Amino acid sequence: MKTSATLPDIRTERDIKTLVDNLCQKATNDTLLGASFGAAARIHWPHYLTTQYRYWSSTLLGHGSTEGEPLPEQVALPRSGQHIQHWLKIFSSTIEEHFSGSKAEEAKQLANQLATRLSATRSRELPVD
Repeated sequence: MKTSATLPDIRTERDIKTLVDNLCQKATNDTLLGASFGAAARIHWPHYLTTQYRYWSSTLLGHGSTEGEPLPEQVALPRSGQHIQHWLKIFSSTIEEHFSGSKAEEAKQLANQLATRLSATRSRELPVD
């Protein structure tokens, strides 16, 4: 098992893909968030992943542009409360399992800012069946 001292920082597009893919896998399989992420997958999962790769690559690596919402409205994350806090825990644990360094810390700070923004601006939740 790698320790934080041996983990790489986030430096490449491949690192971004590792972050997003592992985060989405955890969230999809999570008891609290799984139904919401399942609803997102039914809407258009490949588009969501592409948007996430582009967003995190742009914000962390300076590649491309941050066109559109980092978490599009069709993604069924709740606007506040325990769900957002739980998503943040999953995000942080995903970072800590795979990365260590200044960009990894920056990613966690950006996720916190994103959660704050979601809590302030989301006006509804998508229904999940």
